Amino acid sequence: MRFPTGELAPGLVYDHIHKQLVLDGNSQQNLATFCTTWMEPEVERLMAESADKNMIDKDEYPQTAAIEEQCVHMLADLWNSPEAATTIGCSTTGSSEAAMLGGLALKWNWRKRRQAAGRPTNRPNLIVGPVQVCWHKFCRYFDVEIREVPMQGERLLLTAEEVVSRCDENTIGVVVTLGVTFTLQYEPVAAIAAALDRLQAETGLDVPIHVDGASGGFLAPFLQPEVVWDFRLPRVKSINASGHKFGLAPLGVGWALWRERHDLPQELIFDVNYLGGNMPTFALNFSRPGGEIICQYYNFLRLGREGYARIQRECAELGRYLAGEIGKLGVFRIVYDGEGGIPGLCWQLAEPGKSPFTLYQVADALRERGWLVPAYSMPAEREDLVIQRILVRHGFTRAMAEELLRELRAVLAEFAKNPPQVAAVPDSGAIHDHSGR
Repeated sequence: MRFPTGELAPGLVYDHIHKQLVLDGNSQQNLATFCTTWMEPEVERLMAESADKNMIDKDEYPQTAAIEEQCVHMLADLWNSPEAATTIGCSTTGSSEAAMLGGLALKWNWRKRRQAAGRPTNRPNLIVGPVQVCWHKFCRYFDVEIREVPMQGERLLLTAEEVVSRCDENTIGVVVTLGVTFTLQYEPVAAIAAALDRLQAETGLDVPIHVDGASGGFLAPFLQPEVVWDFRLPRVKSINASGHKFGLAPLGVGWALWRERHDLPQELIFDVNYLGGNMPTFALNFSRPGGEIICQYYNFLRLGREGYARIQRECAELGRYLAGEIGKLGVFRIVYDGEGGIPGLCWQLAEPGKSPFTLYQVADALRERGWLVPAYSMPAEREDLVIQRILVRHGFTRAMAEELLRELRAVLAEFAKNPPQVAAVPDSGAIHDHSGR
């Protein structure tokens, strides 16, 4: 398509684009995405009113900047920072950017320690489990060796033993994921922190933790308050989260926070003179919209701890219900039943070698009925394991769940009468849905 030559009437262009967008799927039936797909009308109004606000221009929009700062301190309080009123953090365009900021702080702090000890700084490494692709990007872009603990056998998560066995003097930190995208389960942050405490007592190695709380950061405080994963653990130095996932904000906002101000190296903070004002900035992006931050603030004020807990509990209960009903179908084995992690579930075929159909074919059949329920293989060393996953988000109702179950039963009945002739081949570019970072 070539760039247009002349002008067109706004109504004509709107109608043209509006009709194209009808071809997209219904976001309410997209059970693959982690991202917010339902918003209150007040949020939509605030987004429209804030469309022209540039988050970086703090001198021109000081109240938007103040709102961002208030959100940072509210999150620091939620995540139990010992300096909640004064610690440092920032909004980002998503959790991927926030994760990279956390990784950069780990690398710079490690390098400063090594330089002070007169040791070489050319071989940093980062220990991770089955992480989202942003961590692979971080390690490649910023020249850090990634030490990824593979899934093996029934172990699908990072464990303390696997972490400690890979630590050395060049380890800048460990990324522990609170809600692994593959299985929706939390990795054991407290157990890994305790193992690293013992390692330091025995060897002197002081290895910090960054928690990738892209989803769990807005879930665990409300669903599992007894789980210790956050700044209550002194070894946890930074946390990233997606406001536009279970933070319930519109697409385009993430958060990066540090336990205490000194955990973010001063060298990563830039003082910029922009449009008449001096301001500190330490995000990777520069100009970006402020509406999503304003709407995140709206949700914090609108819902509070009680409102978030109510919504997340309803989602979790629906995930457990679906796990029970899908488990009763007899052809699937539930891998994650919605208990103790992200609201949702995932399953595999009960007998993959004997099944007349694949999970990819189930996913394709559901897609024809309007439902996006992804099937995908696990990472290296467990690529033989194919699972299917449902995310339960705010706006997904019991009535919708019942409709989905009816459609799934209809698909299985059709496969029983007419088994698929050719095994479906997954699209390698769309196997894993980790959207909305």
